[in-house]
Order: sequence, then structure tokens, then C-alpha cells
Amino acid sequence: MTAIRVLLADDDSLMRAGLRAVLGTAQGIAVTGEARDGLAAVDSCHELVPDVVLMDVRMPGVDGIEATRRIVAAGLPSRVLVLTTFRHDEYVWGALRAGASGFLLKRSSPERLIDAVRTVAAGEALLDPAVTQDLVEHFVRRSQPGTPGPGQLLARITPREAQVLRLIALGHSNDDIAATLAIAESTAKTHVKRILAKIGARDRAQAVVLAYQSGLVVPGS
Repeated sequence: MTAIRVLLADDDSLMRAGLRAVLGTAQGIAVTGEARDGLAAVDSCHELVPDVVLMDVRMPGVDGIEATRRIVAAGLPSRVLVLTTFRHDEYVWGALRAGASGFLLKRSSPERLIDAVRTVAAGEALLDPAVTQDLVEHFVRRSQPGTPGPGQLLARITPREAQVLRLIALGHSNDDIAATLAIAESTAKTHVKRILAKIGARDRAQAVVLAYQSGLVVPGS
């Protein structure tokens, strides 16, 4: 089995060393490069094409938000997992909007970090339901709704898909969605796949952001 290739992007050399040490204990994960700022992270993604980038958002020069935006805009397959110290971090909200596949608190356990890397590498978004909903709602309340608007979004999806998207935005897994709507898990997965394609979301993280920004899901709902 091919190892998951990881790029570490953090301006703190001690943090990078700690992350490398933790990931070095995990079978099937290999740290293939390091970057001390966002610009170096983007360049390394072009050169190394890692599967996952562990991205610190608060870096000098090109920060993690802009680096994430450039990686996604370039169409690179690398998925970005944001590392943050604070639960309510506006940088994380910006990174999710830019295309990050999820976020992880720096104080998370080694086991949680390893699991997070594997989750994101598998193409899933890392969304802790309680923390993610809290984070998204916190900043959606402070910002103007983006585009597309609710009418445009709903025009792209069926009523059933709108139900599924609302559940995604509230942090439900495919199992939860299937149980809530009394459908098979395979059907739930199909709905999710079609929704992401229709609304132009890279993964569930982007779907969550878009659902709130468009007004399909209202903070506090």
C-alpha cells in the first residue's frame, strides 16, 4: 500500500519537529517535506504533490489562507488540513472558505492527528460536528451572506438533496443522514456525491460553508 504523503507547513520549527515525530510512528504515513511559510508550502505542493498538507494558518508573508487558496486554485490534488490553536479562529474560517478540507486543534492527541491525516487523505472532510458548527455559525453571524443565494442554490438541487445538505451542514455523517431520512447508507452517499458536484464543492467542508453562506442553513437552526 502506498504511504500517505504529508507536507508540514508551519513557521515554528519545534512544531514541525513534533508533528514529524508523531507521524513517524504511524504506519502508512510519510512526511515528504516541510515549509516554513505559505509561499514555500505552495511551491512544495507543486514540486512534491503531497496527499495532505498540515497547514498552520498564522504564518508571516503568505499565510495559510492564501496558501490554501493558491493550492486549490491550481487544481492540485493535495488536501489541506488546517492546524489552529484556538477554537474560534477567524483564520480557520477563512481557510475553510478558501478550500481547506477541515481543521484540527494543535492540542489534539497524537492519535487524533494520525486519524485526521488518514481521514482527509481518504477524501473526507474532517468536521467535528460540535466544533465546526460552532465555528461556522460564529463567523457567519458576523459576515454578509455570500453567493450563490438561497434561490440559486436550491435551483441546482432537488428538495431531497436540500434536506441532505442541511444535515451535512449540521455535521451529520452519512450514517446519521441515512437514519434520519430512513434511506440506505449507499443512497445517502449518492446524494452527497451529487450535491457536491451540483454546488461545486470540493468536499463536505466546502458544502458546510456554502450552505451557511447561501442562507440555506441559518445560524442557530
